Amino acid sequence: MTEPPRLPRLVVTTREIDPVDDLLEFAGPASPLAWLRRDRGIVGVGIPLVEISLSGADATPEHFAARWRELAAAAEIDDAVSLPGTGLVGFGTLAFDPEASASPSVLLVPPTVIGRSGDRAWLTSIHLADDIAATEAPIARPYGPLWSATLGPGSQDPAGYQASVSSGLTAIANGDYEKIVLARDVVGTIPAGADLRRLVRALADDYPDTWTFAVDGLVGASPETLVTVHGGRLTARVLAGTIPRGTDASDDVVASDALAHSAKDLSEHRFAVRSVLETLAPHATNLHADDEPFALELPNLWHLATDVAGDISHHASALDLVGVMHPTAAVAGTPTQTAIRAIRALEPFDRGRYAGPVGWVDGNGDGEWAIALRCAQIGEPDDETIPVVAHAGAGIVRGSIPESELLETRVKLRPIIDALA
Repeated sequence: MTEPPRLPRLVVTTREIDPVDDLLEFAGPASPLAWLRRDRGIVGVGIPLVEISLSGADATPEHFAARWRELAAAAEIDDAVSLPGTGLVGFGTLAFDPEASASPSVLLVPPTVIGRSGDRAWLTSIHLADDIAATEAPIARPYGPLWSATLGPGSQDPAGYQASVSSGLTAIANGDYEKIVLARDVVGTIPAGADLRRLVRALADDYPDTWTFAVDGLVGASPETLVTVHGGRLTARVLAGTIPRGTDASDDVVASDALAHSAKDLSEHRFAVRSVLETLAPHATNLHADDEPFALELPNLWHLATDVAGDISHHASALDLVGVMHPTAAVAGTPTQTAIRAIRALEPFDRGRYAGPVGWVDGNGDGEWAIALRCAQIGEPDDETIPVVAHAGAGIVRGSIPESELLETRVKLRPIIDALA
């Protein structure tokens, strides 16, 4: 690893402000920076003051955690609000498999953060210690015109995906691994100059119980918490096992019941929960998980879900725990490193940041991180269009059926495709 550049010393001030109805109105239309869930959230405003960008083998959460501790230790922080998301905040998105990905992992610190939690709102101003210029007050801007994307199959078309699933099942039967998560891609374009806040707003409105995020062009609405850290306490939510919602109320009950009693989905879920508990055990005390998964209801599907909680030991930060937890069995497989090597061989594309960690961290090391699912990566624009790519995957275990796994990816792609369209 090359010697990293010296990080600046920051001065941070957080004060309470009048309630804000729509945080997204303050975000940048071309590159919004946001983390939202129902009546809570934070939005970054302005060109980032600090960008920690790492690629390849250097782009590990451990390296980001060390760099963040260095930045936070030198910062002068005056936080009169002391709520999650106040004080010094960095927004981050990390590659799923940095050793095999061309996508950099980044942590961004904007000059202004506007936040909301219920009826309370705040404004955080951040500037360089040697910069005495006054911070300009952020301005709410109306949304730009409606737009829609043009989308089509990517490198992995439906037939190719089913062939990859069949290859994965053969490897499972041979004892190479117990589970592998295989994804496929959808690619397209959106009009140049499109207000990307409309994409964020559509996802936040349609999927309010997810973490809706926009970080460095990665926009999505993830139902899966990787880890949340606050005041020495950690929580996580494990999702594995999926079925589409029913077409009516009666059919929906049947679907939920079928998922709850599916041997294949319960087996996949146990893999994922066991992986999270084993990974967190050295870093937490009083660690526990629900005895049985519950059916998490989203607008388009049901998930099997299990909540995990515990007390942090050894003063681990959110980024430290991201480092030990990613990638989980829910997005890679079991054994994890074996599954990742197989993913490199079976997926004919670079996942980039899809299924990687996305979230924020504060000056105390607390933060909220999700797994980047139901998302799209927005590329660099040309004169007329902006490229976009979205992914969705399914967990493959003994007994999986390629046609059913393809259907699962279609259901999982629906949120981001509907929002883009």
